[in-house]
Formats: sequence, structure tokens, C-alpha cells
Amino acid sequence: MKTYSIQEINEVLKGKLEGDASISIEGPEELSKAEKQHITFVGHRKYVSAWETSKACVAVVNESLKIETGEGRALIRVKNADLAMAKILEMFDPGPPEWSIDIHPTAAIDDSVSIGAGCKIGAGCFVGKNVKLGDGVILYPNVSVFNDSEIGAATVVWSGTVIRERSIIGQACIFHNNVSIGADGFGYRPAEDGRGLVKIPQIGNVVIGNGVEIGANSCVDRGKFSSTIIGDGCKIDNLVQIAHNCVMGRSCIMAGSSGLAGSVTLGDGVIIGGSASIKDHVTIHSGATIGAGSGVVGDVPAGKTYLGYPAAEARETLKQWVALRQLGKGK
Repeated sequence: MKTYSIQEINEVLKGKLEGDASISIEGPEELSKAEKQHITFVGHRKYVSAWETSKACVAVVNESLKIETGEGRALIRVKNADLAMAKILEMFDPGPPEWSIDIHPTAAIDDSVSIGAGCKIGAGCFVGKNVKLGDGVILYPNVSVFNDSEIGAATVVWSGTVIRERSIIGQACIFHNNVSIGADGFGYRPAEDGRGLVKIPQIGNVVIGNGVEIGANSCVDRGKFSSTIIGDGCKIDNLVQIAHNCVMGRSCIMAGSSGLAGSVTLGDGVIIGGSASIKDHVTIHSGATIGAGSGVVGDVPAGKTYLGYPAAEARETLKQWVALRQLGKGK
């Protein structure tokens, strides 16, 4: 078990330390569950009162908050408690599973595969023809990487993930359990004779930039033609659907259970809230935010926040909600 003194933690955070720093810290914990050996966090004024009853001996707090140490306790004042928390979680991280062998003998690896230095390939993996793995790629057990795909250096792929043929993956990506990359896009048209549906072939691929993280059970479909593109630094939650020929700019965020229909374009820094749905061929320009549960049916200007179903500019939607409440009171 890792332990650190409060002083050692503050040396990493470079904050302003106040109060009793004599107790060793065994880990971080939320305010209500923390014990004496824990460090906790206060990033908003609504949690200040919870610090008074918390058992934690030290809290990392936003320097803008009015909060006191209390008897036998300490505070570390920083500009941003959330970012400081990330550093502390790294300090106490127990680390990934250990490997007893770098390339497991049960992995099925084609002779044509290019494997970079320091790669690890777990039991039951399949790596197809002409795949290229950059230095330090990790494929946990039961990952499948199909023909002609490329995975950049230091990318980590967790168990159950399937990367279909011709996919191009950048460096330092993380794909969590059961991610699907490059499955067929959803394309059908009624048959000419009116009997059944005709499947539209999907012959494109998926291109994913550097530093992309995709949560468990999320899907990125291949393009009908050309590529579905995920830009550098995008962060995608669990259970997210990204349909064929979508293009995401840099550093976009998609929260859980949200989805993009076919050929949606996101600019840089777009935020999609949980369970939001975006209609096909819509463009959401850079810096826009889509509220949770919203249904976007038209283009969204840069920097705007849209809410509701169908989604509209946030202030307009809030006015509509207020008006609806007033109608209800009128009854």
C-alpha cells in the first residue's frame, strides 16, 4: 500500500499548505466517506459545510473558497482542486495488471505483422495480415485486430475490443473493454420490388488521432466510403455510438449513451451531454455544447449551448420551459 506525507503530496501539487501536516496519507476519498488517514477535495462552495463534518485529516481546496483547517487538520489551497485531485490519484494509482510474458503463446499473430519494440499481446488475441503495431502497444487478452490496420505507439487496447480491417489508430490512445472500431455503417434502402431492404456496402475505414480515449462498449463505424474520423484528444464515454462518415475535431467530449447519426461533423472542443442524439448530416461548430438528453436536428453555431428536444439555443429553451410551467399553473 502506498503512503505519502502531506508535505510530500504538497510538493507535487505546489499549493499553499496550512495546518497540521503530521499524519501519513493512505489514499484519497470523498468527503462523506473519508477517514482520518485520507485526503479529500473541496472544489465548490456547496461542499464547504461537508468539510466540517468529514473525518479526513486534509483537504485540497480551491484557493477562492472561504474554508478553515479545523483542529488537527490541514488544507492545501490550489487554483483548481479537480486538477490537483488528478495528480493525487496518479500518485496512489496501483498500476495496470502485470504481465508474466510479453507475447502470449496462445495469441494468433500472422507472420506479416510488424511488432514494435516493447509491445505486449495477451492470451487469445488475434492480429491479422499486414497489421502494424507501434512501439509499446498493449493488447490485453482477447483483442482482435484485423488485416491492414495500424496502431500507433503506446496505445492500450483492453479485452474484448475489435478493431476491424484497414483501421488507422494514432499514438497514446486508450480503448476500454469491448470497444468496436470499424463495424459496418448502418445503411439500407427499400428494394425496387418493395420486398425487403437492400444493404448498402460500407467500404471505407476509421481513422483515429492521437490521445483518444474511448469508453467500454462504444462503437465507431467505418465510412460508407472514405473515413470516419476521430480527431486528436477526443474523449468518448461508455455506450456511445458514432456512425459512418462522422468527423470529430480535436478534443471533443461525448458523454455516455450519446450518439451521432451518419455524416455528422463536430468542430474542435464540442461537448455532447449524456443521452444526446445528433441527426445525420448536422454540423456542430467549434466550442458548442449540447445539453444532456437533447435532440439536435439542425446545425449549431460555434460556442453556443443548445438544450431540449428538439434542441434550441439554451436561453430560448429555458424560456419555453418557464412558459410551460406557467401554463400548468393556469389550470
